[in-house]
Amino acid sequence: MGGQCMFRKVDFLEKSLDDHAPYAGEDRIAEIRRLAEDLGSLRVLHVNSTSYGGGVAELLYTIVPLMRDAGLDAEWHVIDGAPDQFFDITKKIHNSLQGANTPLSDGEWRLYEDINRKLAEAFPGGPWDIVVIHDPQPLAVLTFLDSLSESDRPVVGRWFWRCHIDLSTPLEETWQKLWPYVNAYDGAIVTSRQYARDEMTLPVAEITPSTDPTSPKNLPIPEGEARKMMGSFGVDPARPIIVQVSRFDPWKDPFGVVEAYRMLKGKWPELQLAMVGSIAADDPEGIGILAHLKEEAVGDRNIHVLSNEDGVGAREVAAFQQCADVVIQKSIREGFGLTITEAMWKGRPVVAGNATGCKIQITDGVDGFIVGTTQQCAERIDEILSDPDLGARLGDAARETVRRRFLSTQHVANYLNLFAGCQ
Repeated sequence: MGGQCMFRKVDFLEKSLDDHAPYAGEDRIAEIRRLAEDLGSLRVLHVNSTSYGGGVAELLYTIVPLMRDAGLDAEWHVIDGAPDQFFDITKKIHNSLQGANTPLSDGEWRLYEDINRKLAEAFPGGPWDIVVIHDPQPLAVLTFLDSLSESDRPVVGRWFWRCHIDLSTPLEETWQKLWPYVNAYDGAIVTSRQYARDEMTLPVAEITPSTDPTSPKNLPIPEGEARKMMGSFGVDPARPIIVQVSRFDPWKDPFGVVEAYRMLKGKWPELQLAMVGSIAADDPEGIGILAHLKEEAVGDRNIHVLSNEDGVGAREVAAFQQCADVVIQKSIREGFGLTITEAMWKGRPVVAGNATGCKIQITDGVDGFIVGTTQQCAERIDEILSDPDLGARLGDAARETVRRRFLSTQHVANYLNLFAGCQ
């Protein structure tokens, strides 16, 4: 089963820490360089499931080259050659770890373990000082590496499992199957301490994700150009628009967003809704949700459901976020939610769900709003549409929150401090 499973090294553009100084400050850049100098040319390998789509890949396209610019010998590898069924299974794992009742059959667990065993046999040769395995897809690789002969195992100093998922309410039978794999590591990294389960007996570090202020998605676009981009997708830039940017995922509650929009139509008949996202290589479920959303939008020319398949790339996403009257992230479960960070950095008012990842970023009423129901979501959107000064105040506070806490340079510094503890 599974064909020839292996890892592929990801190529990426070089990035310079100095380019981040105007946003993070010279002191932060100097701090990172001091930390990296103490680490020497540490060999670091990041491993995840895909190089395209979703927040993890987006993070790694920034933090790995910044680690290299700081002086570390950092690489990024992704799973290659795994069958589609493997990603169907790992999406079920993802969903059940966030609380969905989607248990795996014995056969599905066997395939998951079989693919991880094959990945272990093809693991990139070292030596590596640090290996960071991201999320559940390649989690079991370390356990199966231990079953190989010593001559076939790569030389690795420390292993970390980096979990980007909200683990606060997992389906028990899935978690019981996975936590022994987690405890094989030297340490775990979570976005919030609330995600650290009692069964995790290894050291646990908290590192929040980040946004890259120098990326095409975050660089400001001239207003006329941004509005022209939106117009090319049938959006009227002269009328109010609310936007949710996210993967097409049930945990993002996309149909709840549509319902909130429809609650507002009586008072705001000219209101438009844009649901903007991408289809990721490791997320087959998203294709079905995208199709269902497009069906939901039939007959309402003011609902725009757009993806990378429609030509939406980084700059188009930036245009929608930049021009939105309100950005929504109505998540039910959310490990973090990078699209919240991006919108906050652009100074937009954000209305987000009552999920831990959203509340890590937003202080309700200070730099955005947190809502528990669809009705509350509609009410907060209405409040902002009715009071542009309120939206501006929330947006200004939101940008400052990101500058202080959630830029890429802070993210890299947190990793370097963690690695320093391994020396």
